Amino acid sequence: MCGLYDKRFAIPDIPVSLSRNIRSILIALERFMQVSLSYRQIVKIAAPISLALVVPQVNHMTNTAFLGRLGDFELAANAIAGIYYLVMYMVAYGLNNGIQIMIARRAGENNYEGIGKVFSNGIFLCVAFSMLAIATTYIFAPAIFKASLHDAHIFDAAVSFIKIRIWGLPFLMLLGLANAFYIGSSHTKILIVTSLFQELFNIFFDYTLIFGKLGFSPLGLNGAAVASIIAEGIGCAVAFGMLFILKFYKRYYLFKSLRFRWNIAKHTLIVSAPLIVQYLFSIGSWMVFFIFIEHLGQRPLAISNMMRSIFGFFGIFTWALGATCNTMVSNLIGQGRQDDVFKAIRMIGALSLGCAVFVCTLLNIFPYTLLHIYTPDNSLITEAIPTIRVVSLSTVLTAIAAIVFNGVTGTGNTKVNLVIEFSAVICYLIYCEIVIEQWRKPLHWAWGSEFLYWLVVISLCLLYLRSGRWKNKQI
Repeated sequence: MCGLYDKRFAIPDIPVSLSRNIRSILIALERFMQVSLSYRQIVKIAAPISLALVVPQVNHMTNTAFLGRLGDFELAANAIAGIYYLVMYMVAYGLNNGIQIMIARRAGENNYEGIGKVFSNGIFLCVAFSMLAIATTYIFAPAIFKASLHDAHIFDAAVSFIKIRIWGLPFLMLLGLANAFYIGSSHTKILIVTSLFQELFNIFFDYTLIFGKLGFSPLGLNGAAVASIIAEGIGCAVAFGMLFILKFYKRYYLFKSLRFRWNIAKHTLIVSAPLIVQYLFSIGSWMVFFIFIEHLGQRPLAISNMMRSIFGFFGIFTWALGATCNTMVSNLIGQGRQDDVFKAIRMIGALSLGCAVFVCTLLNIFPYTLLHIYTPDNSLITEAIPTIRVVSLSTVLTAIAAIVFNGVTGTGNTKVNLVIEFSAVICYLIYCEIVIEQWRKPLHWAWGSEFLYWLVVISLCLLYLRSGRWKNKQI
């Protein structure tokens, strides 16, 4: 790869020692955004992402714990509406993940202005997609819930909740865009600051609005929706504020080209669209899973909402390392170091597996203590124990499969990700239809679907990576 230093800088009138110093400075500048392949570099990128992910998961646990004090009904309704919102957020996540890949590739190429153009166009795309998601929710969400849910009370509560909650999506999409920049350009420490601001406000307003504390009216389930919107707005403001405070907007030309450019938007969508569809498949299938669980009754749905919170919290190390793998693979390819991609995936996978084994052990030693965070109902906790055993074991398989899957994403061939996701989801839904709907097996059998899903994912990912077809992919 061509460096910044070449013969044009070897001016005869400059002393040799000064020329060497200039060369050292130029090489250092060239490598500023290029990652190195070491455990130290992996931890440097992943640790701030992990800390940033801990905060929202703590908030989700707190939110679920607050609603659990209201009753099983609120937990059940929140499970359905929360999964629907997660489906809508996956549009944002897919778009921002594609932008993150492109930013990481430009970082590997030391193309600062290219980063700014991708980011600027991302703002327009985020606003457009969020408005589309809000309109879709108001038009179609009631019909979707009515056609799929058996309990009329859960239906009413879920519709009321989601019509409020969806207005947080524009803030969440723009926050995700800022985070994509921070991750893609290896400034991951900023994520900790933005997450802390967001989640501290979320927990405060959860407490005051759900229960009606400090002079606020008690809003119950809807209080959680309003609290989340406020917090997402604050998180978005802090994330963009940091771009100006730390002068990133100047260094990376983030707002220099603040106008819509169709050619860049088209290129962004080519990378992001398969990811958007992929995540919609993934989380959409999870929504179908929760609808299946609702058919088993309100209590299994309440337990599953707790499992979703636990699964999310203890999966933060895996997802942080997955984001790291995505960024490092794309950056290494941008440097022309395709031969180091497998080594990067192996190193990150080893760290992920170690974290997962520790988490699995912890969950199996202290399941009662953990579940008491969510509910004081001992009978509900007893019913949840077999399921938490299954969930804890699935974290080990997820730890490896998610890293490999993010490695494929980092190659930029996102259409392959879509094919892999589609294949895994089909197998997942067939399992759910047979085991839950037809055989009516206990809840822990239903959560066994996670094993099948991730087995399909890791098998297909390894086949693709070993084929070598990704090595010359340009984005």
